Amino acid sequence: MTEKKVYILLTDTGSLFTKMIKLYTKKTYNHASISLDSELAEVYSFGRKKVENPFNGGFVKEDLKKGLFKQADCAIYSFTVTEAQMQQISSYIKEIEGQKEYYRYNFLGLFGFIFNKPIIRERAFFCSQFVAAVLKECNIIDFEKPLSLIAPNDLLKASNFQFVYEGKLKNYHHKDGNEELGVPLHYIPVEMS
Repeated sequence: MTEKKVYILLTDTGSLFTKMIKLYTKKTYNHASISLDSELAEVYSFGRKKVENPFNGGFVKEDLKKGLFKQADCAIYSFTVTEAQMQQISSYIKEIEGQKEYYRYNFLGLFGFIFNKPIIRERAFFCSQFVAAVLKECNIIDFEKPLSLIAPNDLLKASNFQFVYEGKLKNYHHKDGNEELGVPLHYIPVEMS
């Protein structure tokens, strides 16, 4: 049985929206994405569709070399899955991507998160809710709380993730295949509380 790695990317883009979220969460990273390759060539999340408009959000395939990600700080973690689980994750993401015009960013869900009251909306996610949904729907992690209350740092508490890299996203490097090589300028531990 061939094992594969999936990557969770936590970022701080420094945007005004991120700064407002950080005031509430008090966490270093407030955006979560998922990637199925060590190069982070295909990274998926729910976020802004256009850099200049934080209120036009939905399913996005993120380009880490452009926009807000160019100067972002990040923490990258990996976890191992079977070939069958990798196929299931890929299919789930591709299904949403194929219907992305029907999906919205769950702004209302963010308010529910703030007040610890789950607000579930059909075809609507915020970033960490989407990543958690991928992991739950594909039978990787069974979260103890509603997905609409999952924050980016909660993703790391739920499973045995392996640390890959922390630092400026633009300085992340990888080796061929599923081997990673992080070259951080400095290391700041991610809060796990």
